[in-house]
Amino acid sequence: MAMIALKAPDIEVRVVDMNAPRIAAWNSAKLPIYEPGLDDIVKQCRGRNLFFSTDVHAGIRDADIIFVAVNTPTKTYGVGAGRAADLRFIESVARTIAEVATTPKIIVEKSTIPVKTAETIKEILAENAHGVDFQVLSNPEFLAEGTAIADLLSPDRVLVGGERTPGGAKALQTLVEVYARWVPRERIVTTNLWSSELSKLVANAFLAQRISSINSISALCEATGADVDEVANAIGKDSRIGAKFLKASVGFGGSCFQKDILNLTYLCEHFGLPEVASYWESVVKMNDWQKRRFASRIVSALFNTVAGKKIALLGFAFKKDTNDTRESAAINVSRDLLGERANVVVYDPKVPADDVRRDVGATGTDAERLTVADTAYAACEGAHAIAVLTEWDEFKTLDFQRIYDGMAKPAFVFDGRNILDLEALRAIGFRASGIGK
Repeated sequence: MAMIALKAPDIEVRVVDMNAPRIAAWNSAKLPIYEPGLDDIVKQCRGRNLFFSTDVHAGIRDADIIFVAVNTPTKTYGVGAGRAADLRFIESVARTIAEVATTPKIIVEKSTIPVKTAETIKEILAENAHGVDFQVLSNPEFLAEGTAIADLLSPDRVLVGGERTPGGAKALQTLVEVYARWVPRERIVTTNLWSSELSKLVANAFLAQRISSINSISALCEATGADVDEVANAIGKDSRIGAKFLKASVGFGGSCFQKDILNLTYLCEHFGLPEVASYWESVVKMNDWQKRRFASRIVSALFNTVAGKKIALLGFAFKKDTNDTRESAAINVSRDLLGERANVVVYDPKVPADDVRRDVGATGTDAERLTVADTAYAACEGAHAIAVLTEWDEFKTLDFQRIYDGMAKPAFVFDGRNILDLEALRAIGFRASGIGK
């Protein structure tokens, strides 16, 4: 919405939410999320043609186009628990729109949702809209956290799906013209409604599949003496494969990959395709195994026990340049090490201490053994081992001689992101290892 406000100053953009503290944060000097470049855009547009408000009803009544961007988490209850998307927030928004709207609206699905969700939205609107005309479009988001502004400025593609009806075609063209203010028309892809909804899930599934594939090979590299980065570079030179998303790591995280794959497996089962569901579910299982394997390697290397030992975890966000911790590998590694009775110290430059404690969810003595440091050096002081779990640039330039001097010996480094010079670390005296090396 901030980018639309920036690129289309004649369009008034209102972001509305019933959560007053969240809206207050968006109206404050410190935004509630960290995304490089976002602060500048919001400050340029806020108060001019970008507004944040808790008046949801007024926002609905006055809008011509309504983007639905609510959370669609994995269900934790009932049928489909652990896999299906929880659509209660989507349904709630649809009912609110039907109740409040008095003029025609274009409803744009921005949340990641299962294929055919638009059918549900249309049915709710049709039954409750009192004759008001609604057109439902699908416009899934393909932004990567940490590079979202660059992705918005120059997207690979913008996908818009609509119904193959005169009304649907007109609504689709209206939204296309908004994006065409700055996106070349050939990069705006139009499809039918269902193809657009499914494309988001499939795109994330394919990306996650590549990560799990190279992570599975990282284990084989460690067993055979191969170097996973060299293998990835070699196969990435093949134009049929390409180099992207072939970086081995402790495992993928974020709000989309696991959630969307689980949603896809549930859909496949729902439509009577158990073999397809099993195939995609294996991508998640491999990712979970990679996280467990990393923690197990730490325990094994530290003479099969980490009880009472201090382990410094550098990085808690699921990737650099974001404060998003959803499904972060650091959560699993922290829990596994605490389960082994280690003293875990976390440092992340953007994730608040309260978020770390909330996500780990430790209780009792485990909670007492989990601390959060203000600097990387403080986290590493007196540690028996360091584990790099987020690829923050600052970790590449740390004074590792200083860190080594302050650690218990032997001093271990486990690079879960393959960003450090292992040979240089070994020359200092570290017992250093990476993923797939």
